[in-house]
Amino acid sequence: MSDKEISALTAMSNEERRTIRRERMQLVVRNKTFRVGCSILGFWLLLSIFGDLIAPRGASDQDFEFVSVGPSFKYWFGTDANGQDVFSRVILGTRLIVVMAFSATTLGTIVGTAIGLAAGYFKGTFDMITMRLIEAISAIPVLIIALLAIAALEGRSPTLTVIVIGFVFTPNIGRTVRAAVLGEAELEYVAAARLRTERTPHILFREILPNVLPPIIVEFTVRLGYAIFAIATLSFLGAGVEYGSPNWGSQIAEGWGNIYSNIWWPTAFPALAIASLAVSVNLISDSLLEVFEL
Repeated sequence: MSDKEISALTAMSNEERRTIRRERMQLVVRNKTFRVGCSILGFWLLLSIFGDLIAPRGASDQDFEFVSVGPSFKYWFGTDANGQDVFSRVILGTRLIVVMAFSATTLGTIVGTAIGLAAGYFKGTFDMITMRLIEAISAIPVLIIALLAIAALEGRSPTLTVIVIGFVFTPNIGRTVRAAVLGEAELEYVAAARLRTERTPHILFREILPNVLPPIIVEFTVRLGYAIFAIATLSFLGAGVEYGSPNWGSQIAEGWGNIYSNIWWPTAFPALAIASLAVSVNLISDSLLEVFEL
């Protein structure tokens, strides 16, 4: 096969794939479920950015004349047992959980994608060893790994929690990417790139990666939902962030014991915030799964 024939074959294949990707993205944007999910997620993203300007009080401000007072015109979401404004703490807690969830998911996606690309492309012994390690890590529940890692490192901080959750997400993302790469690596455009004597990094990141982006994007949104719950759960257990942080999980833990005294608002509003944020991400991932037919 001549160089011109190779170039023509590659150009045709890439153009067809770009056209398909554009059409699918147009379908995604028109999907009502996707729009609803993006609207809710966008609301929380705005609060995470401008929360300091919107919250009427600081996260640690206390009003000892209004302790465990229910929702009112002065305190929309009521106050907790420390006289702190629940509404302000929910708003100010948005930034921490949003940044942590996106950071952990991004970290896991980058590392998992790199591992999946290499395992699916090289195959053989490297693939076998990598998959055995992935299966071993995946067999352990996420929270167990996270709790053990945080306990072993004797510390709790947002950075440590992000790294641990990103590490836990890596195996599943790597397995998904590997499965997609196995199919792509046998197609003509990859063979054409090899015939052009392209370097391996070029083939992996310029040829194969753009064509396996749909499952990676879907996997990112799915793991983002898991990250939100994982961070909130770790914070609830006292292992995610420093004590006293306005993190939603910490707020639920602080007010949980008062529910039986009919003081429900310090727990209910952060819980609803977690649920709405997770639901928005799930709506987005469901619409992507539907459009990309994965």
